[in-house]
Amino acid sequence: MALAVAAGAFGAHGLKARLTAEALGWWHTGAQYHIYHALGLFAVAWLADRGAAVAPAGWLMLVGLLLFSGSLYALALTGQRWLGMVTPLGGTAWIVAWIWLAVAAHRL
Repeated sequence: MALAVAAGAFGAHGLKARLTAEALGWWHTGAQYHIYHALGLFAVAWLADRGAAVAPAGWLMLVGLLLFSGSLYALALTGQRWLGMVTPLGGTAWIVAWIWLAVAAHRL
């Protein structure tokens, strides 16, 4: 969560004068979803504490953070458009993670 907040602040303050509006949008989206899924990791921990089998969901959320947010951060900083092809892989990892989490919660 701390990294997500730092990334958001860095984008808003440190990169504002250096990036195009489009690149700042990519950065903002990466930071926004980074925050959401950092919170999701708290949900994973909470359910794991109650005995739910959610470790795979946690790993998928982490992979999603690296692929989705990481690719958007890199895209914003480098302008290398091919990085945009990585972003949906992270989104897919998150979708599977949230489904896993929902099923595990339902089974409690």
